Amino acid sequence: MKSLEPNQFTGFPPQLFSFFEGLEKNNSKVFFDKHREEYEKFVVKPAKAFITTLAPFLEQLNPSIRREPKFNQTIMKLSKDMRFSKGVPYKTFLLVHFGRFKLDSEFYVYFDKSGVQYGMFLNNSKEENLFLKKNLVAYEKEIDKVFSTYGLNNQYSLTEMKKEMVLVRKKFDFSKDGDLLQKMKYILIEKPILLREKKIIASPNFINDIIKTFSRLYPLYCFAISDQPLKLLAKFEEQMGVAD
Repeated sequence: MKSLEPNQFTGFPPQLFSFFEGLEKNNSKVFFDKHREEYEKFVVKPAKAFITTLAPFLEQLNPSIRREPKFNQTIMKLSKDMRFSKGVPYKTFLLVHFGRFKLDSEFYVYFDKSGVQYGMFLNNSKEENLFLKKNLVAYEKEIDKVFSTYGLNNQYSLTEMKKEMVLVRKKFDFSKDGDLLQKMKYILIEKPILLREKKIIASPNFINDIIKTFSRLYPLYCFAISDQPLKLLAKFEEQMGVAD
């Protein structure tokens, strides 16, 4: 039987969720050191394999998206800087994310003890190289068309990131509630996968779901990262088209 390549993605194992459940119950250095091998084997290793396998797709999607399997680039570090944080020393989740720079609009996959959420983070603030706030007004009709053409309406939840996550719409429809985005600063458009669907998560085919979702969301991403989003969108449609 052919052996697997070291970085070949085979899925995220159930032990990943068990690790985070345990860490949430006992968020301490003692627990983490005792379970460090599990963390490396069931969290870090599959995360890096996932990123490595996804990298060629991301490069084709947009070469400016970071896609190296590195902490503080595509993998958020679990440990907190206790000089600036209070309370427990570790985050109780895994965040794998793909943007151009820190706090950029980006694609993400988020894991905690309960399951997985994946989709897109949109930074709607007024900062350099962020264009969503302006484009939501200038290209409202074009964005509405993107939601319709790529089947985004009623397929994703809309959540606002504040100190706590606030679910705004369980099923977001831009044609009805698009004006809500203009009032929000940090936006999540995402899909959940619950643990009862763990066979999907533990399968190498999970990456196909991610590619399909990121492909559908990319046209919206164009309006977040470019002052000429229609040119970026036309290039995407020419090269990749709409995912089946």
